[in-house]
Amino acid sequence: MVVAENWREMVDWSVALLRRGTGEGVPEWNRRVLSSGLDNERDLRVWLREQGVTGYPQMLLVMERFGYPDLLRASSDGLVDAQYADRPELRPILDRLLAEAALLGPMRIRARKAYVALVTPRRTFAIVKPATRTRVDLGLRLPVQPSPANPNPPRPPANGAITLRIGIGSADAIDDDTLTSLRHAYLTNL
Repeated sequence: MVVAENWREMVDWSVALLRRGTGEGVPEWNRRVLSSGLDNERDLRVWLREQGVTGYPQMLLVMERFGYPDLLRASSDGLVDAQYADRPELRPILDRLLAEAALLGPMRIRARKAYVALVTPRRTFAIVKPATRTRVDLGLRLPVQPSPANPNPPRPPANGAITLRIGIGSADAIDDDTLTSLRHAYLTNL
């Protein structure tokens, strides 16, 4: 089952993570943030990290302090429609990838301003992003494996997210190898 998630649900999820991780809710943390006297995002992020608040709860508190971006008011459908507004011929690629991903198991779909994230119950395993006017990139979170040709592969980015990119020019170009890689990314990130 695939569940499309909007930003409000993500904010609610972040609120729950904050309470579970710190034992305090948003009102108490907003009070602490204001009492800190910090007036810029960078310093606030450092301070929150020192308080043990990282990841989505940190993002939530930064937005609480400095304002929520306009894209939080947009619906998931609106965000996706905007991504493909100037390249509608690429939209079938996203639609096909989402249909194939739905067969893998439970996940959530998170529409962002520039991409769509596919998330297992544990974490993001793939992103779909219109990269050019003629190509959509499927980014996958897969472990980087050493090989005889490359015994010391590069480490994944600091956020540990996307390690493989597959460029796709049409929905018909989504082949068995692409779907096998998508399935592997899903199973690896369960």
